[in-house]
Amino acid sequence: MAYLTDIEIAQACTMQPIAQVAQTAGIDEEALEPYGKYKAKVDLNLLKQTNRAPGKLVLVTAITPTPAGEGKTTTTIGLADGLKRIGENVVVALREPSLGPVFGIKGGAAGGGYAQVVPMEDINLHFTGDFHAIGAANNLLAAMLDNHIHQGNALGIDPRRITWKRCVDMNDRQLRNVVDGLGGRVNGVPREDGFDITVASEIMAVLCLAGSLTDLKERLARIVVGYTFDNQPVTCGQLHAQGAMTALLKDALKPNLVQTLEGTPAFVHGGPFANIAHGCNSVIATKMAMQLGDYAVTEAGFGADLGAEKFLDIKCRMAGLTPSAVVVVATVRALKMHGGLAKTQLAEENTEALRAGLPNLLRHVSNIKNVYGLPCVVAVNRFPTDTDREIECIMQECRTLGVNVVLSTVWAEGGKGGEALAREVVRLCREETPHFTFSYESDQTIEQKINAVAQKVYGGKGAVITPAARKQMEQLEAMGFGGYPVCIAKTQYSFSDDPTKLGAPEDFEITVRGMKVSAGAGFIVVLTGDIMTMPGLPKAPAAERIDVDANGVISGLF
Repeated sequence: MAYLTDIEIAQACTMQPIAQVAQTAGIDEEALEPYGKYKAKVDLNLLKQTNRAPGKLVLVTAITPTPAGEGKTTTTIGLADGLKRIGENVVVALREPSLGPVFGIKGGAAGGGYAQVVPMEDINLHFTGDFHAIGAANNLLAAMLDNHIHQGNALGIDPRRITWKRCVDMNDRQLRNVVDGLGGRVNGVPREDGFDITVASEIMAVLCLAGSLTDLKERLARIVVGYTFDNQPVTCGQLHAQGAMTALLKDALKPNLVQTLEGTPAFVHGGPFANIAHGCNSVIATKMAMQLGDYAVTEAGFGADLGAEKFLDIKCRMAGLTPSAVVVVATVRALKMHGGLAKTQLAEENTEALRAGLPNLLRHVSNIKNVYGLPCVVAVNRFPTDTDREIECIMQECRTLGVNVVLSTVWAEGGKGGEALAREVVRLCREETPHFTFSYESDQTIEQKINAVAQKVYGGKGAVITPAARKQMEQLEAMGFGGYPVCIAKTQYSFSDDPTKLGAPEDFEITVRGMKVSAGAGFIVVLTGDIMTMPGLPKAPAAERIDVDANGVISGLF
């Protein structure tokens, strides 16, 4: 059977004018700043203009991802459309896609099938320019830092201890390590440098965690860019860069309003990765969705050990948010991979591999319920290749083990396929009370926080901290950063820091090889495994298949 591609489905949709979508969400025209016919930014003052109680916050997360795909964004959008179909007032809040994955392995990242946000091409390509503004602000700070050194270095910055990198929103391994400032005295101070992808920039994290323009500027001023010859941190504020950076980010801080294929209002704003950053859309977009809807449906990146952990331990802690329910997305295909099958074997029916992969799902569910104290439902996201026998197997196994589970068919049916999930989410929000707790407390040491996540969330024995990382940790605590949450950067493909350990590995330790402070964002970045902040393109990048015809119609985004 031939299926339409995601972009073909999106292009066949008749979109509502954005003013009409805004009216559905209760947004006054005065608060709307249109970017063309079908997307707009929303004035931040809207957050101050209501007395209504905030809506219920629903988090969508997933099992440990595999190359087979899980469909977390698709489920998030389909759930929102399902809630709308059963008569609920709902707004969805999502991350913006990065051009890196769009042109790399993943292709488009605006949902899939009949559960998408549109205009799909705009969202995936440039959108309203937020990422470009973040990159410009990041690189302005880099330029001002190097210029300060060139112009006499009054702060005594050690060029060997600069921690701030330039960035570009593209997968480009060639830029990971560079030497710049060459060409003689008038061309700067030679030093080793490098690039991060924009979504790994601390500016992205700052923008997504800021609560207002004033908060944004104050956070930018706190960013640590390097250290002096006598080992003192140097901040953006000392370089007097925060004002100009805030000017670049003024419009980017405003959330972007679009719509789903079924006309449900959707904020798409901010986009930090969850394996190298905190993996959630902006606090402002989430709070605005809660202000406007009785239900706000949002997602966190990758598996629950990454995105959900950081959503709960970092974002909710900082923003004072408490989710009412959590959806854990699972697929037959991914569970079969966790059960030992290769990607080439997934089309074959195999209930034994399915059962063998279930421990991965169970650990994620246990974490949400027992570590964080939140009501939870598993959404089995059905793929066209799944057999009835496999679907029945996973549903029955979950019920036997006492796991709350619902079948979702939103990829094929849109909101209609999400109605059962929507009803269960409403029941959880109305009938069950969250007993929300964090996996660690703020007054614990950095090492205690890392071990808490490694043991409680990952299911391991704890963390091994290398001598170099321990020295960094001790310095950060001496500088007063010990009270910050930890943002652990690790592989998305395993509970451990080894991507080959699928399923629910036990008796392992994670190795911490480095730490740095993101003082503007307000967390400690903990580096494990081989995580890199600048990805590379694959052998056959998605960019090779993206094209545009003489009429401007884009193809190849999927």
